[in-house]
Amino acid sequence: MPPSSPLVQITEATHDVVIDMMYARPDNFTGQVIYGHTLCFLHPEAEACLRRAVAGARAFGFKLKIFDAFRPHEAQEALWAVLPVPGYVADPAKGSNHTRGVAVDLTLLDSQGRELDMGTPVDTMTPASHHFYADLSAAVQLNRMKLLTIMLEAGFVHHPMEWWHYQLPEAKEFELVSSSVFAGCLDAAA
Repeated sequence: MPPSSPLVQITEATHDVVIDMMYARPDNFTGQVIYGHTLCFLHPEAEACLRRAVAGARAFGFKLKIFDAFRPHEAQEALWAVLPVPGYVADPAKGSNHTRGVAVDLTLLDSQGRELDMGTPVDTMTPASHHFYADLSAAVQLNRMKLLTIMLEAGFVHHPMEWWHYQLPEAKEFELVSSSVFAGCLDAAA
């Protein structure tokens, strides 16, 4: 089992990404603010893969836009309270790969800073959000394959039901990050 490690803060300046933490705003599937901050964190191993993904996206003329990464346990409970549907939202009693700090939700931006059309918005909990949903235009399928290629080459694996969700292989082998460890990360970032 990988050793427990502190989380690494991801910033636009240090990682050349756009950060738009969707649960820090009310315009997410819950209709409420889940995070009291807009800070983004990942496990060190996931952060290393993210750096490779940033370089891969840049080589194709794209930039990554991150919607979610590490998710505190309390936030996972809030999401589950609104949508207790395994496959789309992890049961907090079992733990989420976001709560392990090894999952990231993201998309690609073109050279003008526009999101590529992925067929559905992030957190669309329908079959159309499934990675290989067949009833999509060729352009959307190609955009999803671009993101998939970049993320697989960087060392992530995809979630079959969410085109935007990537995580480290064997994600469940990583320990859940405690609230106290996360509080320390927030304090250090302040």
